[in-house]
Amino acid sequence: MAVLLLVGVTVYAQKNNRSLDNYREPDKNGLNVFESPKDTVSTFENVKVRIGGSSTLQFQALDHENSGAVALKDIGYNFNLATANLDLDVALYDGVRMHLRTYLSSRHHPEPYVKGGYFQIDKLNFIKEGFMEDVMKYTTIKVGHMENNYGDAHFRRTDNAQAIYNPFVGNLIMDAFTTEVGAEVYYRRNGFIGMIGFTNGKLNQAVDNPDTGGASLLAKLGYDKQFNDDFRFRFTGSLYNTGQVANSYLYSADRSGSRYYLVLENTEATTSSAFRSGRYNPNLRNKITAMMFNPFIKYKGLEFFGTFETAKGKGDAETEERTAKQYAGELIYRFGNTENFYLGGRYNLVDAEDQSGDDIDITRFQLGAGWFMTKNILLKAEYVNQKYDGYSAGSIFEDGKFHGLMAEAVISF
Repeated sequence: MAVLLLVGVTVYAQKNNRSLDNYREPDKNGLNVFESPKDTVSTFENVKVRIGGSSTLQFQALDHENSGAVALKDIGYNFNLATANLDLDVALYDGVRMHLRTYLSSRHHPEPYVKGGYFQIDKLNFIKEGFMEDVMKYTTIKVGHMENNYGDAHFRRTDNAQAIYNPFVGNLIMDAFTTEVGAEVYYRRNGFIGMIGFTNGKLNQAVDNPDTGGASLLAKLGYDKQFNDDFRFRFTGSLYNTGQVANSYLYSADRSGSRYYLVLENTEATTSSAFRSGRYNPNLRNKITAMMFNPFIKYKGLEFFGTFETAKGKGDAETEERTAKQYAGELIYRFGNTENFYLGGRYNLVDAEDQSGDDIDITRFQLGAGWFMTKNILLKAEYVNQKYDGYSAGSIFEDGKFHGLMAEAVISF
């Protein structure tokens, strides 16, 4: 990894422009970018391969406790496992590019494995020069086994080692993220955003068990406009709807794991086996209908990002539908000559009908601060306090809570 990082920095120093068309930068320049931008000017000359990556390291100083009905894992203050990503982005043709991300090191897997990738088309010149250019001026097509575009929160979340977009250390409590084989079509014009997509509804792809497949529908509608140099407004609504699938992984597909290691876990838990610690999975496995609404407002250095989410479905062997709701709001103030410093806070609430029959609430409060040493290096720290309410006697989460400090160093290039 040291060699890879040095090579990346050397290449960057030798060639100032590593950007690709229609591409979200993996450094500070990618902040508050959601869908990859739609460029009209082409810089394509020949096939161009961009090798990038990211690496993170956290120091954890968290304490946890519960009612004592179930003994908790004994945890102390120390460094967590370092995580690393390898990214390959390739300009294949004018208006055509590929993305592939590999997790080199993650909490759940000791070995490298491919997270996913996609093929993105912004022009159809490979068919004929200028083919449908009036339509493709506003249209983008993505196809692959990829991170599906449900909601806007996933654009700000930590993706294993790619943590430079997240102003905090942890993701949301109910962390919506999945990678499925499918296609998405975008139409963007005059600030309006429309997207429709379909996937096969499966996280793990295989030809056996043919009756376990089923289509999932993705849709997004929104508006995003930079009104002047100081003020930007964005609002989107998103839908994720599954058909008859054996198992939906919308809230459990992230194998890279939570940043809060071994909190509220039993004495037998290990770092890899209990990799979702601190998160909540409602275990809605079949016929899920999930909707997420996200406002984003930025005025000068002050920005607000909100999440309202509701998910309804059934768990294994359940005959009645259950509902889980999530609310989150974060306020960030960025300052300095290049907004290279920031302070912020986030409040996150999950209100759910749990599979156990309990009506539970989980609340999290985070205070964060960060410093971009360069556009590729971020140091951040947070205080986190999370509480569990409504769990029955005998549950490990009865009167559960964890709190303390986290520090994280991020490199992304």
